Amino acid sequence: MEKKSPGKVLLDDTVPLSCMIEASQNLQSHTEYIIRVQRGVSAENTWQVIRRYSDFDVLNASLQISGLILPLPPKKLIGNMDPEFIAERQEGLQNYLNFITTQHMLSNCELVKKFLDPTNYSSNYTEIALQQVSMFFRSEPNWEVVEPLKEIGWRLRKRHFLIKSKDRPKERQVLSWADFGPDMFLSDKDLQSTMKLLPSWSHPYIYPVTFATASDSSALVIRMYNEKGTLRDYICKAKPKDPFMKKYCNPKKIQGLDLQQIKTFGRQILEVLKFLHEKKIPYGHLHPSNVMLDGDTCKLLDLENSLLGLPSYYRAYYTQSRKINTTEAIDVYSFGHLLYEITYGRPPDSVPVDSFPSVPSTDIVSVLQSILSAEAWKTNMPTIAQLLETPLFNDVVLLNTEKPQFKIPTKLKEALKTAKECMENKLNQEQRALHRYKRLTRAQSHHGSEEEKKRRKTLARKKSKQSVTENEVDISAKSSNSNNVNSGSGASSPLTSPSSPTPPSTGVSLVPPPPVAPPKSETDLPSQSISTANGAGRAALLSSIQSFKKGHLKPTDTNDRSVPTIK
Repeated sequence: MEKKSPGKVLLDDTVPLSCMIEASQNLQSHTEYIIRVQRGVSAENTWQVIRRYSDFDVLNASLQISGLILPLPPKKLIGNMDPEFIAERQEGLQNYLNFITTQHMLSNCELVKKFLDPTNYSSNYTEIALQQVSMFFRSEPNWEVVEPLKEIGWRLRKRHFLIKSKDRPKERQVLSWADFGPDMFLSDKDLQSTMKLLPSWSHPYIYPVTFATASDSSALVIRMYNEKGTLRDYICKAKPKDPFMKKYCNPKKIQGLDLQQIKTFGRQILEVLKFLHEKKIPYGHLHPSNVMLDGDTCKLLDLENSLLGLPSYYRAYYTQSRKINTTEAIDVYSFGHLLYEITYGRPPDSVPVDSFPSVPSTDIVSVLQSILSAEAWKTNMPTIAQLLETPLFNDVVLLNTEKPQFKIPTKLKEALKTAKECMENKLNQEQRALHRYKRLTRAQSHHGSEEEKKRRKTLARKKSKQSVTENEVDISAKSSNSNNVNSGSGASSPLTSPSSPTPPSTGVSLVPPPPVAPPKSETDLPSQSISTANGAGRAALLSSIQSFKKGHLKPTDTNDRSVPTIK
């Protein structure tokens, strides 16, 4: 079904990079650190990069814009070639890499990507975007670039420019340009048709598009510029034009919304998500930076992202749970993150969330637990319709009565539906691969643990002792049976009546017979002699004893050694 565009970027920038410093090497006056980097869970998708401490220092200086306290080991001018110091520094640099690759905003930024993967991230995306925009302006001379809006978003392959129209020079608009992503499953023709329809689509909770078009490798969208910025700008008290990391990594002033705003904004967002899913239009890109504030109304941004196949902001999170396996479940999960952030003023420290700070209403915690808790990850996500019926949102009165305008040709509806299914299938495949990797990793970790090693040693010793015991018993049994075979009684056989013939021997018994005890008296003789008789002589012994008691026989010495002489 998929017709790959020649400009489609197959690399998913949201797949986490993990790294390990494998070794260090001294070269004249400096030390180089050999870093093994891996993308995702595939052990085959690895490579090496070599970095000096000065490279770490340059990266760290660039990341200071985030406002985070980064754990880079300090410089040392004297004794920096000492082996013990190098080993200590290597450990410190590893801790530094662990920090920047697990911090969500840092790990996705262009600086970190280029440091760990220079092969795939060596391009100047702003320069590429300017070239594409300039080509577009040749056919649309009415537009003019005012300034680039550098890194106002987290996405590497999407760039924003402040532009103006020559007809309205004082009015500012924002142009966004992006490459096609790895999740694009629309054909070129269907994509072109959908992009042309974007400006005609209207909904009270969707931010309108002025112009949209697509080439064979990228797309361009124009919207009105909003001085107030996004919902996240409002929460973080940030300036819309500032770089993404400066605004959101460690904001100095944060403020959650009041209860009525949480209820109203949450209801508006759920209503528009419900509408999009009824129209079979995938979204999957909900987060506070993609929600524009227009007075007391929330409006979704970047509806084109899913059409262009761009990976989601929370993709590294929801691929961890196999229950988040549909586009609706993705939007519900993303809504949980958004609700947490507008309530507490910051994103959760980790996911799943074990505990929630106090809030103005327990209804908020109830909704958050149904989406972000560990229990929610094991069960299915609630539907959008179910969230709308919760006490937190079901009594909200929406004042905006504007009717949506979304005309979609039947053929395009089918194409959008098929693209949505392809996205879900790809997600399910990634989740299964990640699940297998986690299971294997847990097994390997358990197998290599000290506790498991001790358990295996203890078990091996028990098996060894048991084997020795069994061998001794077997040898004893064979020795006893050998003695029985050599005795005059022959092989053992079951007792029979005197008138019955003695059955032939069938082999050696595996259980050795009990020892013979001499009788204490005449009354004890019959039972003890019968119980200790062995082989074919048992039947003859029984007959002799019975005859003796009747006085028919005199005591004699038999050939059977097991029969004692009676006096």
